[in-house]
Amino acid sequence: MRIFEIGTGYTSIPARMGAATEIVVEELTRSMIGLGYDATILDIKDRKRSQTDLPIIEVYMPQFFSTRNVVKLGLVHKLKRVLYSISLSIKLKNLIKRLPADTDYFLHFHNQYNLFFFYLLVPKNLIKRCKVGYTVHSHIWFGEWNTIKRKVLVSNFQEIYCCKHADKVFVLNEVVARMLTDYCNVPSRNIKLVINGVNVNTYNENSADLIRIKEIKKKYNLENKKIALQVGSVCERKNQLGTLLLLTPVMRNYEDIAFAYAGGIIDMEYQQRIISYARENSIEDRVVYLGEISPGEELNIMYTMSDVCFMNSRSEAFALVIAEALSIPRPIFINEEIMNSLPFLLDHEGDGIIRIRDSFEKDIINLFKDSVFFNKMKVSGRSFIVNEYSWDKAAIDYLNTIKSLWEQ
Repeated sequence: MRIFEIGTGYTSIPARMGAATEIVVEELTRSMIGLGYDATILDIKDRKRSQTDLPIIEVYMPQFFSTRNVVKLGLVHKLKRVLYSISLSIKLKNLIKRLPADTDYFLHFHNQYNLFFFYLLVPKNLIKRCKVGYTVHSHIWFGEWNTIKRKVLVSNFQEIYCCKHADKVFVLNEVVARMLTDYCNVPSRNIKLVINGVNVNTYNENSADLIRIKEIKKKYNLENKKIALQVGSVCERKNQLGTLLLLTPVMRNYEDIAFAYAGGIIDMEYQQRIISYARENSIEDRVVYLGEISPGEELNIMYTMSDVCFMNSRSEAFALVIAEALSIPRPIFINEEIMNSLPFLLDHEGDGIIRIRDSFEKDIINLFKDSVFFNKMKVSGRSFIVNEYSWDKAAIDYLNTIKSLWEQ
């Protein structure tokens, strides 16, 4: 069996910026290879690609599109997605033609544009030679159906089409599984709940550069501070301002507590609201934007520098931040919406996971003041992630399902 993991074309792999889906493709492929399987990535051509030992087949794109993040450029970003998807479909069509007929092939897509154009442009007789899987990474499915219906049908009609036609649909939470079966006519037998993993060696405080941490703390005047960290693109959905609202009463009473956030700025107006709020509440000297941080070593430094983390988004498919923070290990506060959408969290509340409740102020102060409790949360969180959410565990879940497709 040969497996082809399909890069989205958003940015080249390995990602040089915070790009969760690209990280999934990279780490999943690496673990599959480590487990002895023949796995290859198809990805956007980029002469500035970061060094990697992974096998990658490049898909041609003009360098203007290949080397830059154009997500903030509206129509240009959409054009990039369409052009890459067309080029990818041509590459896959030629690849399938050349593949030996006596081998099983699995094409694993992670982006609705990519798979939609594949079905549109590749002849059906070639598609039948492969099994096709699609992982739903979209966050758009959260909410009551009557509230999100129009947005889903307009923005994600391609994703619905892909889910109806793929041999297997992988979902990262039960909310998406329910939406697809109840409202989009995707058979439940075709849906498989899977996890995202984390590289427990990369995200580990023991591998962090302590000199760099000291330098960063000095640069941002965070020395001798308890640092609450939130990682994610700066926008309304990620809700950094909501976290700051939670922390403000605590920061007023305890001058050694600071809030730091890292991620690419998607909404500059939203970023200005955060800055203005901090200024108006006289805590601007302890509210620090760390910038967009490269995944891996640099991001590990930021996590290690922190004392506690936050997952306070309004919606997520699967929050890699949770696994990364617990792997460091750092306790993480998680809001009700995310807790309820990811049932595995409910079973491990207390293993480094703290629900954001009305008692938040008491809970965070207790965490900071009780060193025995704090260390217990770190140890149990790390153990939970290492045992259940490594990338090898995620890869095995995928592989068992993929192999079963030829047994049906």
